[in-house]
Amino acid sequence: MEIDLDRALTVAREAVAAAGTAALAHLRRGVVVETKPDLSPVTAADRAAEDEIIAIIRASFPDHAILGEEGGARGTGDVRWIVDPIDGTRGFARGGIMWGPMIALEVRGELVVGAMALPAQGHTYWAARGKGAYHDGTRLAVSGITELREATLSVGELRRLTTHPGLVSLIASAASTRCYGDLAGCALVLDGRAEVWIEGGVQEWDLAAPAILVAEAGGKFTDWTGARSCASGNGIASNGRIHDAVLRAMMTTA
Repeated sequence: MEIDLDRALTVAREAVAAAGTAALAHLRRGVVVETKPDLSPVTAADRAAEDEIIAIIRASFPDHAILGEEGGARGTGDVRWIVDPIDGTRGFARGGIMWGPMIALEVRGELVVGAMALPAQGHTYWAARGKGAYHDGTRLAVSGITELREATLSVGELRRLTTHPGLVSLIASAASTRCYGDLAGCALVLDGRAEVWIEGGVQEWDLAAPAILVAEAGGKFTDWTGARSCASGNGIASNGRIHDAVLRAMMTTA
């Protein structure tokens, strides 16, 4: 199946904008947090934001499969949208600014479109395969730093990661380590303000959009084994220049 990437990218951008608007409306009214069976938080805003995304995708691509964090898998086929309506629900519910929707389009196993937004900050990122990555209309390029000792690391949820010996060694070796969390942590790499984002213990929808965005910004994404996959629930998004050094460290098990 041939996909019109420009059309798909327009849909992705419209969908993250609508999801962000829906989430902000809930935030202004007050957020009630529930707990899902996996003990992760969920709110009515997550569900409303996902409904907005699904409606926009379905209006343009009614036959495409969709994997959503809240609604699960809808449909089957070689073309699939991967949806996280609010990445960072816990921070969202507490009035933070690092949360936002993320959407990616996968065609025959390859990510071809991605978009994510930070609605509380008014920022949107988007990319399509072969067309580059953008932040509010400005083309993105990852940093040129080549040495780990000069690099800034951006790290995900510390509770899930700090027992990993490889990450501990990276923190000791790097110039600086930051933990902004959620999609805002990856945005640092996209904006050239960090050289690597490391995340683990998450789901495919937490990694799919960052993977295509980083690749189109000139960087590299793999899981901790070096595979170009989001399915394992862990990822390394980097400027590409220090990726191998980070990967070697993260493959350390003792």
